[in-house]
Amino acid sequence: MHGSVQCQFPQLPPMVGYAVTGRIRSTSAPMTGQCYYDRIDWWNYVETIPQPRVIVLEDIDRHPGTGALFGELHAHICRALGCTGYVTNGAVRDLAGVNAIEFHLFAGSVAVSHSYAHIAEFGEAVEVGGLKVKPGDLLHGDRNGVVGVPLEIAAEVAGMAKEIASEEREMIELIASPDFSLKKLESKIRDHARRNA
Repeated sequence: MHGSVQCQFPQLPPMVGYAVTGRIRSTSAPMTGQCYYDRIDWWNYVETIPQPRVIVLEDIDRHPGTGALFGELHAHICRALGCTGYVTNGAVRDLAGVNAIEFHLFAGSVAVSHSYAHIAEFGEAVEVGGLKVKPGDLLHGDRNGVVGVPLEIAAEVAGMAKEIASEEREMIELIASPDFSLKKLESKIRDHARRNA
């Protein structure tokens, strides 16, 4: 996701989970229901996605973030349902309460009120922060943001990340050494390129 979706709690360890998708509105009252958390059909849908789960809600208002659906109450419900985090292009609220239970929030903004926030629809593909997300997609989030992980390569990602981190450590050690030169840097870069060809 692009930088418009920001990690609210960068001190938390990384989050990973399968996407539970939906769309929200907060500038108009819902057609049914009395409050922003009474959609039992939504909560039943959440349980159809494998654990761990990440809630991904696209705010489809003309100006996303007018109100925040997700706050402390939603975080507690979602935690009880095996969710690890919430991702939206809209707003979140109750930061202190959500942070206290170490639940991840990635959002476009923070709002003081839920306004008319409600689930408009769910179970379809959404787009948040430029990333198209389908129900069940695997997501990873940390202080740097949120990324989708294709399921067909998910088992290989950790190993590849270790290799890249090792190569970067080698480069940093070379750069920090007293005998650093551009010629040695060029040689190291070519060596890495040969190993990864």
